[in-house]
Amino acid sequence: MVLFLQKDMYYFFYFYIMKRLIIFAFLGLSTFAFSQDVKNSPDKGKQKTALIVPAEQAKLEAQKKAAEEKAKLPKPYDPKADAQADINKLVAQAKKEGKNIMIQAGGNWCIWCLRFNDYVQTTPELKEIVDKNYLYYHLNYSPDNKNEKVFAQYGNPGDKFGYPVFIILDKDGKLIKVQQSDVLEEGKGYSKEKVKEFFTTWAPKKG
Repeated sequence: MVLFLQKDMYYFFYFYIMKRLIIFAFLGLSTFAFSQDVKNSPDKGKQKTALIVPAEQAKLEAQKKAAEEKAKLPKPYDPKADAQADINKLVAQAKKEGKNIMIQAGGNWCIWCLRFNDYVQTTPELKEIVDKNYLYYHLNYSPDNKNEKVFAQYGNPGDKFGYPVFIILDKDGKLIKVQQSDVLEEGKGYSKEKVKEFFTTWAPKKG
């Protein structure tokens, strides 16, 4: 009798434990499956896409606007020009006219270079200062003509400051100032007061 009771108790506990294990296993699998469904749910994918798409659209719109702006701006740089010969001629002219030489280094690929040129040419007050005090030259830097020998004479300022960068020579062709352009910027363009101060400061001293 005792033996049968022991066997019954054994089977009872055995089936009880197995039943509990099966229930726990089922609950665990259900939880995992639910979490996977949530992870891979279409709604979550839509949320990610919703975040990415506006950012990409904004970037593309900015690039499109920049390209349209660049296309409309005058292109003052000539990759085919003999820069050294041009500068030599300007030095000879500067001696006669008592002016300094303003070299704006950059390229037609550089929207900030084009913006500065256009800003000066279309702002009468700035253009007057330039015409009165400087001989202006656009020194090209681009993949098809880096003008390495010319830039080397002035310490390769583009490598240090980026473009545009301004190189000012006196009437004898002596370097008197290298000016980075970012300090002249304001918003998406340039500060009239800062540019005016820059031009005025490095104009030749009269008398």
